[in-house]
Amino acid sequence: MKSLIKILSLLPMWALYGLADYVIYPLLYYIVRYRLRLVRSNLQSAFPDKTDAERKAIAKKFYHHFADVIAEIIHGYRADQTDMQERMQYANLADIEHWAEQNQGCIFMLGHLGNWEWLADVQHRFVNPDMQHYNVYRRLKSKSSDEAMTELREKRSGKDSNLEKNSLLRHIVRIHRAGKPFTLGLISDQKVAPDKQFIWTEFLHRNTSFLDGGENLAKKFGYAVTYVHMTQTSRGHYVARVDLITDNPKETEPGFITRDFARRLEANILEQPELWLWTHNRWKHCPQ
Repeated sequence: MKSLIKILSLLPMWALYGLADYVIYPLLYYIVRYRLRLVRSNLQSAFPDKTDAERKAIAKKFYHHFADVIAEIIHGYRADQTDMQERMQYANLADIEHWAEQNQGCIFMLGHLGNWEWLADVQHRFVNPDMQHYNVYRRLKSKSSDEAMTELREKRSGKDSNLEKNSLLRHIVRIHRAGKPFTLGLISDQKVAPDKQFIWTEFLHRNTSFLDGGENLAKKFGYAVTYVHMTQTSRGHYVARVDLITDNPKETEPGFITRDFARRLEANILEQPELWLWTHNRWKHCPQ
């Protein structure tokens, strides 16, 4: 896997987009039909007022974007900082550094929307040389795929920046004791297993469970919590605006942070629905 990514990353971006248009997209949508039934079901529930034709159009745009994200992740392996600064922009870096320095940590709560992998490039934009960005990740079943993704993420945010979710608390205690400001990228829209602790809220017309790990972490250590609002301005170009949910998490009501994240994520999805990862079996364990 790593060898293939390294070889493909030698291609210019226009060639990778050609691969996305003429190989990856047709393969996913027409040949393999990757989770197409699930995508259509999710769109039916999320957009009951749209016509079948409108939902089909969103689905096709989504698979095009999904193919683009695969190509962009490969491109990110060798992309230089000049290229990445043009493709991945941050609307309010000064605010991010302020919240991280004021609270020692700033949690980025985000969804699988836009190009979530490129968010880690924020590490190269900090003015404070002591600031570090970390990514929370779930280890993939395939060892080769896991190693490839780990290396790709470290290209963007540095060595040892990936924190495995099952040992996250141990890592955070170590980071907290070091006393240096940091940001933590936490993808918070995953499917929730029935045996995990979660919070219910209305989301895209369904009663939906959300993991409350980000909220609990913020309350325990007092870190600022933000929502990463992602938009696509053109193909391969994104703007991340980091909006404050709270910089005083210990004073918030139980569930407030998680539900506020869900509300912001829903609004973000409705702006550009094709940018969200509709292939996730998000409501598998939720009541219909």
